[in-house]
Parts: sequence; structure tokens; C-alpha cells
Amino acid sequence: MHASSSNMIKNGFSFVFIILLLSLPFHGNSQNNDPNQEQNILLGLKQQWSNPPSLSHWTPSSDHCTWPEIACTSGSVTGLVIINGSITEAIPLSICDLNNLTHIDLQLNYIPGHFPTVLYNCSKLEYLDLSNNYFIGTVPDDLDRLSPQLQVLNLSANNFTGDIPAAIGRLLNLRALQLTANLFNGSFPPDIGHLSNLEELSLSYNAFSLQSIPNSFAKLKKLRNLWMTEANLIGEIPDSIGNMSALESLDLSTNQLSGGIPGSLFLLSNLTFMYLYNNRLSGPLPQSVEAPKLQILDVSKNTLNGTIPIDFGKLTSLTGLALNFNQLSGEIPASIARLPQIVNIKLFTNNLSGVLPPEFGRYSKMETFQVSENQFEGEVPKYLCENKVLRGVVVFDNKLRGGLPDSLGDCSSLEVVRVHDNKLSGRIPDGLWTSENLTSLMISNNLFSGELPHKLGPKVGLLELMNNHFSGSIPPSISSWENLKVMRASNNLLRSAIPQELTALASLTILSLDGNQLSGSLPSNIVSWASLTSLNLSRNQLSGGIPTTMGRLPDLNSLDLSENAFSGQIPPEFDSSRVSFLNVSSNRLSGRIPSLFENEAFQGSFLNNSGLCSDIASLGLSTCGAETRKSNNFPSGLIAAVSSTAAVAFLAVCLYTMYVCRSYRRRKQVSGSTWKLTSFQRLNFTEAIILSSLRDENQIGSGGSGKVFCVPISRSGEYVAVKRIWDNVKLDEKQFLAEIRILGTMRHSNIVKLLCCISSETSKLLVYEYMENQSLDRWLHSRNRSHNISGHVVLDWPKRLQIAIGAAHGLTYMHHHCSPPIIHRDVKSSNILLDSKFNAKIADFGLARKLIKPGEPNTMSVVAGSFGYMAPEYAQTRRVSEKIDVYSFGVILLELITGKEGHYGDESLSLAEWAWRHIQQGKPILDIMDEDLKDPLYLEDITTILKLGLICTSTSPSSRPAMKDVLQILLRCGPISDKTNGNEYDAAPLLQSSDPEICFQSD
Repeated sequence: MHASSSNMIKNGFSFVFIILLLSLPFHGNSQNNDPNQEQNILLGLKQQWSNPPSLSHWTPSSDHCTWPEIACTSGSVTGLVIINGSITEAIPLSICDLNNLTHIDLQLNYIPGHFPTVLYNCSKLEYLDLSNNYFIGTVPDDLDRLSPQLQVLNLSANNFTGDIPAAIGRLLNLRALQLTANLFNGSFPPDIGHLSNLEELSLSYNAFSLQSIPNSFAKLKKLRNLWMTEANLIGEIPDSIGNMSALESLDLSTNQLSGGIPGSLFLLSNLTFMYLYNNRLSGPLPQSVEAPKLQILDVSKNTLNGTIPIDFGKLTSLTGLALNFNQLSGEIPASIARLPQIVNIKLFTNNLSGVLPPEFGRYSKMETFQVSENQFEGEVPKYLCENKVLRGVVVFDNKLRGGLPDSLGDCSSLEVVRVHDNKLSGRIPDGLWTSENLTSLMISNNLFSGELPHKLGPKVGLLELMNNHFSGSIPPSISSWENLKVMRASNNLLRSAIPQELTALASLTILSLDGNQLSGSLPSNIVSWASLTSLNLSRNQLSGGIPTTMGRLPDLNSLDLSENAFSGQIPPEFDSSRVSFLNVSSNRLSGRIPSLFENEAFQGSFLNNSGLCSDIASLGLSTCGAETRKSNNFPSGLIAAVSSTAAVAFLAVCLYTMYVCRSYRRRKQVSGSTWKLTSFQRLNFTEAIILSSLRDENQIGSGGSGKVFCVPISRSGEYVAVKRIWDNVKLDEKQFLAEIRILGTMRHSNIVKLLCCISSETSKLLVYEYMENQSLDRWLHSRNRSHNISGHVVLDWPKRLQIAIGAAHGLTYMHHHCSPPIIHRDVKSSNILLDSKFNAKIADFGLARKLIKPGEPNTMSVVAGSFGYMAPEYAQTRRVSEKIDVYSFGVILLELITGKEGHYGDESLSLAEWAWRHIQQGKPILDIMDEDLKDPLYLEDITTILKLGLICTSTSPSSRPAMKDVLQILLRCGPISDKTNGNEYDAAPLLQSSDPEICFQSD
């Protein structure tokens, strides 16, 4: 349910409770308590609740009827309302000694234990709210022993399990029953249909056993709100539901309902909200429609077919229409465009066609217009922003022609414009470029022309112009586009040099200018591009040298300079870069390639540069040697002079180094400052070996916390990896040592070994085992796929499955074999390292945290992690559990299958969301697979693992399996040697409930 809809229902829900509360009769006390006695009872409650600070004002010296938590009628206590009062103890038996108590509200506390049957003794109770507490166990079968006068019962957001008892149907005066967001895993009783006075019923967000909507519910003639979101409903929506004449709000979304939508629903005269999205509903939409009060209709993410009924134009109160992700065809009835209240249109991802009705927005205050991924022709409706409140235009992937309407250039409310993948042409309205609230402008794959603007809107962060006919030069005023993060302008007609002013964009993360007519040399001063992760300038006419500062960009991960006229050497600064994809082929470069790239992961990166050389034969370059040196054609006299000078300089450096070292030893002896080594494994090196090798030429990477070095520790070719924590990073010494001791004590073949820690007063060094094949992302996302000597793809499916199984072993150990469990919090392909045999090991525990108890969530003060891998509940609530690692691992499974990066897509779309959408649209699984994996021999296993990846990336944490279950499913697809000792795991129960029709559903 969207936020606006949720808020409307929430507000309506609160309003209903207020009305119910006001309508509850406050009886005179036929059994009047002595006021002093009632105060003593209340003070006794406070004491039994361990005197919470929220009740500190409950004192004998004040009148208890003046306490804000107490309501009195005729001097006797009738209401007790303690909300968010930090109560951590059970409800005492003495609470019902308040004989006239009718109203109890203890929501948002920490009350533990089973359902408080002590409340059976409150004989006059009419209102009971125990929501948002820590109750456990089942709701008792004799619940009807509660007061027969009870009108409101709210047990939402607790931990109740099992069935909802049939006894609840005997509380005949109930007007509101809320059991939302518990752990019910049994059934709900048809007996609820006996509650003839019921007005509110909410059973949402419970994992009930599969169950259909009982026909008895149709007898609830007074029911106004029925909410059963995500309740494991199956079967058809009974046509008799149309007999619930008082129904105002119906939410049956995110279930497994099938069949058609009953036409009787559209005849309900009071119906205001109808949410049926995320089900398996099929068939045509009902043709007979009345529902004069219907405001929001959301039946998206089903398999509905047929056309949109003309009668929808009768829904004059409709404000939101969501029919997206269905199989609807035909045209949009023109009458819908004339609805006076319609503000949100979502018809994307269907088979709709024809011309978009031109009057959309003319008669209503249109806010969002989303009709992408259809077959619409004609023009973009020109009145969309007639009322100046339009926030989003999303019409991509259609067959629209003509230009963008001029009215979009006078629409300051616009935030998102996505018109890419059409046949639109002409110039972009000037006002659209500079719109003050615009954040995303995506107009790629059209026929637009003209020049880039001199000014861009102050909030634009995403600008995509690829595959159009934009011409002219990049304006120097581009330096004013200060909030731009992503600029993709590939395959246009841009010319001239890249202006120095472009380097002023400090927030830029992705810049793609490939396939243009740019010329001249690159700007030399690009150090301000500190946030840049991807740069593509291929297929231009650029020349000159590659700036040395490019090798120092701290976050640059992907660099493509191919098919230009660059000359000179590849700067040695790249040896300390983080570049994992590089393509400089088809240039005029010369000299030895940096050692960072001398491995098979960069095969194809340097071709067609006759002057480049390498000692790695598989890179396809000449070998660096005597011939290479001769080709430099330096005069022999100059070489001799340089050699002599170098020898003298070398001798001077050696003498100076000896002097410095002796001075250092003397200073260290005087100051007493020493390095402390804390070992976690048996070591065959000393701290002196490590310290002497922390030189720039040994640096292999850097991150947010420091630099990483590859250090040789023996002449036989042994290495270790050393992470040096930045000197300016302040660490609590005790906490730091405590955390690394935890990591140091972990013993598992799929977790990178922490060998030791070397620390001084100013520096911290962590020494790990060295992983020859570096990180998974370097092999997986390189455009030029890695090959071994025999020419076969290294990362074929067996190799990828081996990596997945290894990583799963490591996470399973952390989650299920460490006490307390350890959550990594930053599982991603760059943190999965590969040894010489491609065995996977989990690395980088900088964000790892211990859980208090197995399965118990924690809340972090700050969200940390990587976009594309971060579980939605963690990003939104900062609450962590093992399931956030499961989500991240699911993304890695999708990476292994698709070959795409975890953040694949735009700023609002991740690989997981892209994959879910692909499956929801019913597209073949082959289309999602990496080209290198399309071997029929492995198709069944790959399909199984794809399903597993999607299950792991479910938006609901409770829907994700535990890592131990994930591992067992992977082992079933692995080689025989990987399976457990004769104890094969049956994955069928998990995957049978996860076919594309059922589990491939995500917002």
C-alpha cells in the first residue's frame, strides 16, 4: 500500500477509535469504590510495575482522578490509559479490583508473557488495547470470558502464535477487532462472521495457514473496514462480499487470491478504498460499475486481462487508479481523463494501445501520470500540468511521437520525467531543463535534437540523454550543475573538447560521454571527481595522455577510454587505484601496464595498443624485455649518464636511510613508543617484516577506513594482505581490540583469516591471509570476461555455484554456529574474496555486529551498507537481524546468474527489483541469464538458484529463509562431494511455495 493510501487509512482508523471511545458509555458506579481504596490500588499497580518513570507523578498527595492516565466518572476510576509508559512487567491481578473499569489502553509498552487472563475479572470492560507489546503464545480458547460488554479489542503488533480461537465469535458486542502484525500461523475462525455489530476487522500481516475468505464474513452488515493484507488468503473473492453494504475500505492485497473480481464490489455505494494488488486475480474487469464514493482503486500486480471498462468513467469520486502489472489491452476510455478528482494514474506494464486521451490533467489536479511499458502511440497529453501540481511523468517504453508539450516547460512542480525509449523528437522545452524541483530527467533512446542547456535545474541529480541527436559542445557553464550525480549522454553528436569546468562537479558518480565526437586532451585537474565511480569516454576522438590524477580518484571502479587516440604511458598511479573494470584498447598507448592489471581479469583491456607490453602472455601484449627497452631509442650516452647518476643517488639514499633508521631506533628507545602485535594464528613473520613493506608500490587498494597492501613474507612467494587503518580514524582501543578478537577467533575455511593485529599509539594494522584472485566483483562484472589458459570461461556455472556455496558456508557459520550470532551488514560481491582455486571467503567485517540473542533484532544508530544490497527494512528502520545478510546474499545469487551489478538500474532501481519485475512480467528466465551461462546442461539448477535468490530478496524478512536453509538448497545443486553426509536437504517445501505465480511479488 502506498504511503498516501496508508496514511488515509491510518487516519481513518484513528478517527474510528476516537468515535468508538467517545461513544462508549461511562456508567455510574453501582459498586462505588472508596476513592482512597482506588488510589491505593493504583499505587500498588505502579509498584508492581517497578515504578516506571512515566508514572512518577502518581503520589498519595495528589488526587488520582487528576492524573492524566486516569479517567473518572462520578469520582470512580473508569479508564486507565498508559501509552508508551515503559512498563516491563506483567499486568497484575489487582487491576480488576477497580470495579468500574471500562477502558484499558496499555499500547506501546514492553509487557511480557501470555495473554493476561487476569482481565477476565474486569466485568465491565468495554475497551481493551494491548497492542505493541511483547505478548507471546496463543490467544486462549476461552477468550469469551472477557466482559460480554467488550466493544474494542486490539492485540496488534505482538507475538501471538497459533490459531485465533473460535471463542472470539462469542464476544457479540465487539465493534472493532484488530489482530494485525502478530505471528499467527494457524487459522482464523469463520465464527468471526457471528459478530453482527463489527465495524472494523483487521487480520493483516499474519502468516496464517492457507485459507480462503469465509462466506460467513458476508453477514457482517455493519462492517466498514476489512483489512486482510498479507494474510495467506487463497481461493476466490466470494461474490457475497458485495452484500456487506456498509463497506468503506477493503484491503485484500498481497495474497494468493485467484479468479475474477466480483462485480458486486463495484456496486457498493459506500466503498471508498479498494486494494486488491499483488494477487493472482485474472479475467476481465467488471463492466457494470457504480460505487459513487470510490476514491482509490488498486488492482495492480495481478494477471487481469481484457479492456478497461468504459463504465470506469462513472467513478466520479475516484482519485487514484492503479491497474499496473496486468495484461490489459485496448485503449484507455476517454471518460477516465475527464474524471474531476483523478490525480494519480498507474497503468504501466500492460498491453494497452491507441492514443493517450489528450484531456488528462485538464479537469483534475493531476499529480502522477504513469503509463510506461505499453504500446501507446500519438503524443504526450498536453494538459498534464494544466493545474500546476504535476510531480511525475512516466511514459517510457511506448511508441509515442512528436515533441514534449510546451506546458512541461512551465511546470515548476515536476520532479521526475521519464520519457525514454519512444520516438519523440524536437527540442526539449527550455523551462523543463531548468525546472526548480526536477530531480530526474531521463529522455534517452529518442530523436531529440538541439544543444545542451547552459543552465540546469538546481535539484537535478540524474540526467540521461543517451542515443539522441544532441549536438554542439558541452557548455562551460556546466560547472553550475552542482547537484548532478549521474550524467549519461552516450551516442549523440557532441563535439569539441571536454571543458575543464566539467571537473567542478564534485558530486558526480557516473559520467558516460562515449560515442560522440569529442576531441582534444582530457582536463588535467580532475581531483575534484572524488565521488566518481564510473567514467566512459570511449569511441570519441580524444588524444593526449591519460592524466596521472585519474589513477588517484579514490572511488573510480570502472574506466573505459577505448577507441580514442590517447598516447603515452598508463600512469603508474593506477597501481593503487580501485579500478576493477578497465578498457583502454584501440589507442596509441605505450610502456608497461601497471601491475594491478597484470592478471587475466583484464584480458582484452589493452588490445590494439602496439606499444604496450606485459609479462602476462594471456593479455595479448608483447613481452616487456630488451626489445621493448630498445624501442625507446634513447641515445646510449644519455643512458650511461642516467645510469651513473642513478648509482650515485642510490648510494646516497642508502646512506641516508641507514642514518634515519638508526636515529629512529634511538628515538624509539628514548620515547618507549613500540608496536604491539596481537596474534590470532601461528605466524611465520614478525612485525618488522610487515612494517618495512608498507610502501606505495605494495598498495593494492583502499577503502573508507584505510589502505590495503600486499606484503611478501617469504622468498618462496608467500604473501599477506595488510589493512592500515587511517591515522585520523579515532578508535576506542578496548572496543577495537574486543571486536578484532572476535574476528580473530572465528575459524572457518570460508571466512578470511585474520592473522594478527599490529598497533601503536597512532596506527592500527590488520593482517589477513592473501587471496590471489581478489574479489568476486572483479571477475563477475568485467566487460571482457575472464578466461583461463585453455580459453574456457573461468566463471562458468560450476565455478559460480562453487563460489555461492562457499560464501553460504561462511554466512551460515556466522549466523548459526557463533554465539552470539554475528551479522556482517555489508555482504556484497566485492567483499567475497577468491583464493587461487576460486574458493570463496567472506571478508571486510568493518560493519559486523553481534546479536544479543539468536534471532533477536538490534537497532543501529546509523544505517551503513551498500546500495543494491541493503535490505529494505534495515534502510527504513535501522533494525538488523540475520535476515539482512540473507537479503544481501540473495542479491549476490542474482549477480552470479545475471552478470549484472547489485546496483543495476537507475537510482531508484536495484538488481533485486529489476529481477522481480522481469519475472512478474512473465518473461523467459533465459532472458535474465548471463550470456555465458546459457548451457542447457545447467538450466534446471540455474532456475532453482534464481528462485532462491528472489526468495532471499523478498521485501518481508519473515519470507526469507535462514542461511542454513539457503546453504542446503545450494548443496542440492552442487556436486556430490558438496552434499552433506547422506543427509540431503529437501528444498521442495520452500521452492514449491515460491513459483512465479506466488512468490515473485515485490513492490
